[in-house]
Amino acid sequence: MIRLIILDVDGCMTDGRIIYNEKGEEIKNFNVKDGFVIRSWLNMGHHVAIITGRKSMIVESRAKELRIPFVFQGIDNKLEVAQKLCVELGLKSHEVAAIGDDLNDYNMLQWVGQGYTPKDGVHHLHAVATVLDNVGGDAVVREMIEKVIDHNGEREKFLNLWI
Repeated sequence: MIRLIILDVDGCMTDGRIIYNEKGEEIKNFNVKDGFVIRSWLNMGHHVAIITGRKSMIVESRAKELRIPFVFQGIDNKLEVAQKLCVELGLKSHEVAAIGDDLNDYNMLQWVGQGYTPKDGVHHLHAVATVLDNVGGDAVVREMIEKVIDHNGEREKFLNLWI
């Protein structure tokens, strides 16, 4: 059973574009459908972590809004952070699913029990991850988490949160 989901931000939770306004402030676009299923996953008693290569106050704000307790930014070695987090949570790699879209996600996606990449993730990840139907920022995190929910046999538990 998957107990922890690890999320990359740029190219997964967002479409990968980094926009700056005239004041030089960064803007990111998040999908509300992803946020809904992330909160649901947490309400089902599971864990969520963000591990991203960039640093952004926007990511901190989004994580706080979604109540994601584990946020690691500016990370070069995502696998190392994922492994340390699993030790802290008492989890094994087969209890972890992760999504990433570029080469800095490769080792982590290879290590976890279930690795996923958006349709527009770099082709090198296809060897170690399930390619999803959606592109980054277009509810691809929702697609991933729903696949994990079904794998866990928790569809009814998920639906019972809301209906």
